Amino acid sequence: MQGTISNPGPRKSLPKILYTRLLLYFPEFIWAVVGAVWVSDNSVQCEKTVINGIIVTVIASWIIIIFTVIGVVIVFDPLGGKKTFYLPDGVSRNLESSQSGQLLYNVKSSATRVWEKRIRLLCCCIVQDDDHRVAFTSIAELFRNYFSDTDLVPSDIAAGLILLHQEQDKMENCPKEPEEVLCHSPSSLVTDDLDVELENAAHYMLFAAAAYGWPYYVYTNPYTALCKLNGDCCRNRPTDSDITGSDRHNFHFGSILKITGLQYRDFIHISFHNKIYEIPFFVALDHKKEAIVVAVRGTLSFEDILTDLSADCEDLTLEDVLENGFVHKGITQAANYIYRKLINDGILNQAFTIAPEYKLVIVGHSLGGGTASILAIMLRNSFPTLRCYAFSPPGGLLSKSLADYTKHFIVSVIVGKDLVARLSMPNMEDLKRRIVRIVANCNRPKYQILLRGCWYEVFGGDPDDFPTELDGRSQDALRQPLLAEESLMVHRSPSYNALEEESHLNSPPQYPHLYLPGKIIHIVEECSSRRLCSSDIKYTARWSNETVFSSILISPKMITDHMPDVVLKALNSLSQEHGSCLSCQTREYNPSAV
Repeated sequence: MQGTISNPGPRKSLPKILYTRLLLYFPEFIWAVVGAVWVSDNSVQCEKTVINGIIVTVIASWIIIIFTVIGVVIVFDPLGGKKTFYLPDGVSRNLESSQSGQLLYNVKSSATRVWEKRIRLLCCCIVQDDDHRVAFTSIAELFRNYFSDTDLVPSDIAAGLILLHQEQDKMENCPKEPEEVLCHSPSSLVTDDLDVELENAAHYMLFAAAAYGWPYYVYTNPYTALCKLNGDCCRNRPTDSDITGSDRHNFHFGSILKITGLQYRDFIHISFHNKIYEIPFFVALDHKKEAIVVAVRGTLSFEDILTDLSADCEDLTLEDVLENGFVHKGITQAANYIYRKLINDGILNQAFTIAPEYKLVIVGHSLGGGTASILAIMLRNSFPTLRCYAFSPPGGLLSKSLADYTKHFIVSVIVGKDLVARLSMPNMEDLKRRIVRIVANCNRPKYQILLRGCWYEVFGGDPDDFPTELDGRSQDALRQPLLAEESLMVHRSPSYNALEEESHLNSPPQYPHLYLPGKIIHIVEECSSRRLCSSDIKYTARWSNETVFSSILISPKMITDHMPDVVLKALNSLSQEHGSCLSCQTREYNPSAV
């Protein structure tokens, strides 16, 4: 409650109080143990109310102790001052390059080990093999790179997100130039093309959602799903040759049947096998659209999260494709796994033997959308008429050359302010800089920011106009960082910066700019009367450009806009609206039909 985030001076005595409080935890721990022993002693003769009161006190003590330990383990930084080491100019000049390199290597290795231990702790419930260990190290390096140059705690980040959201809302309420660079003209030809793609997307989104299996079906039908699945658990049981992976009680397959409306005989292959870089998918015959559909599941397990976070870049080398470039490493490995299954195991050959005149369509949502896009690139030469629909794919997926190449056969569908569609390392770096700047320049205590921000997020109202150090400064001065802002960034020695620059000399950056695949349909709400969800929401869709998604937008809907049920609802709403418009036009041109 004293000072501001970037001005800890009024709180300078707090560390002593915290260390004193830490010492008091030892007698509290002993007292909790004694209390637990006393409560468990059946020979104690006391009034029942006294015993119940002591039981509650003992339980509360243990809860406080446990949560304190968990908090220290999660928040405490074992690196301490190592990551902010600073070498005076004189010392840095006298250091040999080998000593500087060794010092930098030790600091980086320590930080990577700390993050790797944290990730292993979070993933302790899954079986870990060599792939997991490689992924843990890769993800640990990603987090180390991202957090190595800031001095922010979680509550600082929360305050920054609140301030950014309110600043963003203020800017949206002001008259401004159109945010988006639209890729289409108002010609009827392009409008008809958009309507056709929306109708196709609404149809294929059912397959992408069905790939999630029973969790999605239960989520969208919470009252009746379990009863319906229990009634069908003994029917339509596939043979062992049709399905791989675990599907206990046939719940996954039963849910897929109900969501897609297909029959069992329409499915060529179903895989529920799930490991890191190996995600579930199914291949089915869609007689309505005369297509062989490959539907890839999105993120639904710890293994999938590890695949998402393996965000290093790697080259995608394909024969007869000149637009080779960088791709997301984890998602590319998942696409390679499905590619091997489809081609080497003869799954696609089997499908085209049954329906040789059908076209190939690949679909997926979230992680599944990214995997489907890269899989489509791999299969493009063998199947020139292939189409791919990627729903809410990750933003950091393809380099610019590959993204442009995919505009001929991939359509991405993004709803609103979807966070995942804007996720990439450059965008995350931009968000970090924005948080540091707005937090450092706010003159209010953090508790006021958090309390007023929570009120604004829940009940709405006008954005708070917090006074900042930016007020009254000239435009030229705004380009320079403030002292408060610099205090939240880790000071690094000249040798550290020189080594960093030298390591990237004449080589591509570790996290270059990556983009969404294909042509992009952006669906937004036309209007929203209240902050809370409304049952009657109108949507509008338009062709958009990848540059629109070059910045992360802060909003309560940044997560919900990514959910598959919200995407399906928006597409169905637009498809029905288009159908009703066609019906009205038909009646206008055919009066006898009225």
